[in-house]
Amino acid sequence: MQRLHGEKLRLCKALESIADALPNVDRFNCLVTANSIVPLLRDTHLFEETVIFPVYEDALTLQEADFASIRRLRTEHIEDECFADEVTEQLLGIGHGRPVENAEALGFMLRGFFESLRRHVAFEHEHVMPRVIFADPQTRAFDTGKPTSR
Repeated sequence: MQRLHGEKLRLCKALESIADALPNVDRFNCLVTANSIVPLLRDTHLFEETVIFPVYEDALTLQEADFASIRRLRTEHIEDECFADEVTEQLLGIGHGRPVENAEALGFMLRGFFESLRRHVAFEHEHVMPRVIFADPQTRAFDTGKPTSR
C-alpha cells in the first residue's frame, strides 16, 4: 500500500508540473502521464478493495464498525476513475498536438483531480494503514522485511 501511495503521489506531482507549465506543456510528458493514470488507479483500487479494505474492516472495533469510511473511500474510487478518464482525454489530446485552448480551465481540472487524490492518500495513510499494519501479521512482516510464521 505504501508503494501504491508513492506511485499516486508521483502521479500527482507530474500532474501538478503540467498544471504549473500551462499553457506551454511538454506534449510527450502529457502522453506519458495520461497513459499512466487509468491503469494506476484501476490497479490500486482493485488492490485496496479486495485486500486492504477487508483487513481494515476486520480491525475495526464494534463502536467503529459502521463502515462509513470504507463506503466513502469506495465512492471516491468511482469518482476518481471517472475524473481520471476526463483528465486522460484532455492530456492525450494535448499530447497528440491539440492546442491548450483554456489553460485556466485545464489547470483547474488538473488541480482538482490531483488534490482529491492527495486527500484520499492522506486519509488512507493516517487512518487505514495503521489499522491494517497492526491487524495483519503478514502486512507487518512485509513492511518490516521480517519473515512471518504464516
